Amino acid sequence: MSDETRSIETLRDTIRSGYAKIAEAGVFVGEDAAATREELAGGCCGGGSCCGPVSLGADELAEQIGYSADELSALPGGANMGLSCGNPTAIAALHAGEVVMDLGSGGGFDVFLAGPKVGASGRAIGVDMTSEMITKARANAEAYRANTGLNNVEFRLGEIEHLPAADASVDVVISNCVLNLSTDKPRAWGEIFRVLKPGGRVAISDIALLQELPGEAKKTVEDWVGCVAGAALVEDMRSMLTEIGFEGIELTPKPEYVAAMTEAGDPLYRKLAGLLPGGDPAAYVTSLDIVARRPGEG
Repeated sequence: MSDETRSIETLRDTIRSGYAKIAEAGVFVGEDAAATREELAGGCCGGGSCCGPVSLGADELAEQIGYSADELSALPGGANMGLSCGNPTAIAALHAGEVVMDLGSGGGFDVFLAGPKVGASGRAIGVDMTSEMITKARANAEAYRANTGLNNVEFRLGEIEHLPAADASVDVVISNCVLNLSTDKPRAWGEIFRVLKPGGRVAISDIALLQELPGEAKKTVEDWVGCVAGAALVEDMRSMLTEIGFEGIELTPKPEYVAAMTEAGDPLYRKLAGLLPGGDPAAYVTSLDIVARRPGEG
């Protein structure tokens, strides 16, 4: 095994371990979390932000980035763990009868919101690489079925670079603050393209960079391992999707997430503010709505 391969495997294991701890805690880190930041340190993000709130509650953050109070109140308890950076179900415009796949589905948050939109004739599938998250989501599915009367959700263990789905089997792929964590983004996007039906579409919220981080700020971010460390430049992402074959690519920066994290005093964003010219992380880092489609007619 080469040093580069070993480093990638170590990073993947670190991310998996961190999210396992979040699953066990039931929330990222907040006032009511069962785990402390010190317990999660060295896990997902080396003690830093992992696409989740520190002083914001999970529902409070979700409302600030576009989820409604009615949506949140309808969720099974524990489905929202404060790991969102956008609202992909809103930008997906889901229809009855569609098959939707959520990458990095966690406790099932967006799957449970997608399920009623695709209805009894549709299917909402969550994929996560962390067995603890899959276990949590499957337990939450019992409450979802009881609340909605629908039996249209499922959760599969798998990596986004190796999706557990057949070619051309999915109408819509959604994801929420997960693609940036991939250690092989071109492969992950290639897998998304593979599983989409001709004419199928992507509706993803992710973390991206508006411009390169300067020296010390970049090193600080790399030390944190989590979301921002893996974020691609917006225009690099456009080039990657174009090269893979996607059409209708729309990349829309959404400043609400970074603003909320900065104002809440998240340690990573607070530290970045002290290292960046102008002291504004939002000038460099953004939540990004990504819309694209696979060519062809569905």
